[in-house]
Amino acid sequence: MLIRISIPALVILVSLTAQTQAAGNQHGGAVLAQRNCGPCHATGLKGVSPNPKSPPFRTLGTRYPLRDLEESLAEGIMVGHEGLEMPVFELRPSQIADLMAYLASIQRKK
Repeated sequence: MLIRISIPALVILVSLTAQTQAAGNQHGGAVLAQRNCGPCHATGLKGVSPNPKSPPFRTLGTRYPLRDLEESLAEGIMVGHEGLEMPVFELRPSQIADLMAYLASIQRKK
């Protein structure tokens, strides 16, 4: 079976795929957040953080611009929450995009 696609349609398809990848995958970000950050932070729309010193992810946007977090994730976050050290983990650029897409989707509106 041969599928024919016009050049303009191909350009649009490739462009939409690139935009989707650049925007990140919210579901993938939710999984990353729960697995890597859930032991200390509330990572969903509700609930309290297991560590009271760790802010819920849904409120991060009220503390500082989320873009600041994107750079920190790329460089490696090296902070702790009083009494606990944050684990060190490396994220690929696509994982950072996923996590940022997820974080943006759950921010509490002011």
